[in-house]
Formats: sequence, C-alpha cells, structure tokens
Amino acid sequence: MASAYTQQAGAGGYRAAAAAPDARIDWPDRFGTRFSVFVDTEEEFDWSQPLARENRATQSMDALPDMHALFAAHDVPATYMIDDPIVRCPRSVEILKRVMEDGGSAIGSQLHPWVNPPFDEVVCPRNSFLGNLSRDLQAAKIAALTDAIEAAFGRRPVMMRTGRYGLGADTLELLAAAGYRVDTSMRSGYSYASEHGPDYRAIGNHAFRTGHGDLIEIPLTTVYTGALKRGGIALHGALGRVPRGRGVASRLGLLSRVALTPEDMPVELALEAIRVAAGEGERLLMFSYHSPSAAPGYTPYVRDAADLAAFRSWWERAFALLAKLGIAPASHDQILEALAGAPDRP
Repeated sequence: MASAYTQQAGAGGYRAAAAAPDARIDWPDRFGTRFSVFVDTEEEFDWSQPLARENRATQSMDALPDMHALFAAHDVPATYMIDDPIVRCPRSVEILKRVMEDGGSAIGSQLHPWVNPPFDEVVCPRNSFLGNLSRDLQAAKIAALTDAIEAAFGRRPVMMRTGRYGLGADTLELLAAAGYRVDTSMRSGYSYASEHGPDYRAIGNHAFRTGHGDLIEIPLTTVYTGALKRGGIALHGALGRVPRGRGVASRLGLLSRVALTPEDMPVELALEAIRVAAGEGERLLMFSYHSPSAAPGYTPYVRDAADLAAFRSWWERAFALLAKLGIAPASHDQILEALAGAPDRP
C-alpha cells in the first residue's frame, strides 16, 4: 500500500495532501451509512482574548449531563475528546463517568498545547497548533495527556483530536507510536494557514490509512450545498477572493460550505448538507461541538437561554432527519470494530 498522504511545508504551516486512492477505507457493507458525534470536551476561555495557561475553568461541565440526556433520548452515543484541564478536574471526570453509563459513549483525547504539560514553549498563536512544536515536545505532551486519561478512566484512549486541528509533519507518526488508532484532527476543506496552522483543503470526507502503523484518519465532514455545489472547494476558494462573495453565494442558494456542527451553522443549511451527503454516498458523517456550548455564556455560539434552546433544537432536527434517512449512529467502539473489518485495498 502506498503512503496515505504527505504533508508539505506551506507558507503558513503544513499542507495535507489528498490521500492516495489505495489508502481510503472501504467501510464494511454491514456498517451501512452512519453518523457519529465527537465532543471537544474542554475548559472555558474567552475566544476573543489571547491564550493563557491559567485559563483552566471547567464550570460548564455541570451542564453536560443535560446535553447528554438529549443525545441519550435519541440513542445517540458521543465520544468525549477530553483535554488536560478536564482530566485533571475530579468533578469533570466523575461527570464523564456517569454519562458513559449509557454503554455507548466513550473517552478520547484532545490536546490543547498551551494548557497541556510539559510547559516548555512560549504561549502564542503559532504554538497553539501542536504540530508546530518540536517533535520531542509534541511526544511529551501526547504522553502526558494519554497517561492522565488512562489513570483517570482505567482505559487508554485510542482516538485523538489535536486542539485547533493542529497536526504537523511529525504528529501522526507520534500518535501511532503512542498507540492511537484513530485521529480526527483534519477538517475537510478548511485551512488555518493564515494563523500558522495546517491546510486541509485537499482532504476529502473519506477515512483513510495514514501510513503510520495502524493509525486511521477520519476527517470532520464538510459538505457543499446549493445550485453550484459541484464547484465545491475550488469555487468556494474563488469566491473568497471576491468581497463578500461567499456570503452572497450562500444567501442566494448558490454555494455554501457546511460543517456538521450547530456552532455558527444554521440548521436549514445543516439539514440540506445531511441530504446532500447521503445522496453522494458518504458512509460516515462526523458531527461535533465544544462542550462549553452546553451552557449559556461560555462560547460565542451559546450566549443566552434563547441560543441554548436553538442549539438543542438543532440537534433534535438533525437526529430526526438522520433517522428518516435511515442513517444510524455509530459509537466509538462500533467505529473501531468496523475499521478492523475494513479490507485493505490492493
């Protein structure tokens, strides 16, 4: 099998090249078409302010059981990707242990470098992307988080998301060496190069073998909708060079880039994206949200009670459409089982 993908130096960071055809995952027929929810389970901080190591508050975790109950009412398990402030907060650990009593939800890792020991780097925007740190420091931070999660929950995590989707040239190799089976750091169709982060515009929605041990990449799903959706990322990029081009195209129903999250993504666009993805044969739709959005006042997406009601309604409507289309939820362990049964391409 050829190497799954390469990362190349770019002006702002690293650019992920498209997966080789023989690296793509062919999900087993019995897996069907599924969806999964991954929650970036993390501390609260003012996203408009500079990053700081001291920002480790986790009060919003008290609201997580109510949000989880909404998911449980629809038989939807979640994978909680937890970072260092969460795993080192006894109250947060106990909350997560209770929600995992549903039998399907599970724990993964999410690494925010600025609050994850060892603290050997300067806190700055560039260093908020794990992959921009030295190889040795990345490895040390991965080990510290992984070991802390294993100690707290009695099970070593095997799924990772680097905070801010921050892979670098060495990161996937380091994750494989640490025993991870799945990475979910790539955000299909998005670039963070202007912030010194990675560029994932060449990455599609399909899962693929990374070429590093048994590590599989499952990108976050991005769907293009509208009359000109076949133009996809190329047209979306061109519109970005026109003043207000993307906004006008979206309002006119010509082209929208849709991530499967209630955070700053209108529900009608998301519902259309689900229909488009199903029609185009996507086999695993990856949804996400940030845990502080479970309560008002912690993220710009849920500022007050009205926003929280809309946030919850977004999920209700998405779950209803997914059920209507026959798209069932997939748990952390069901994904691993399906990956184990996926054949190698010749």
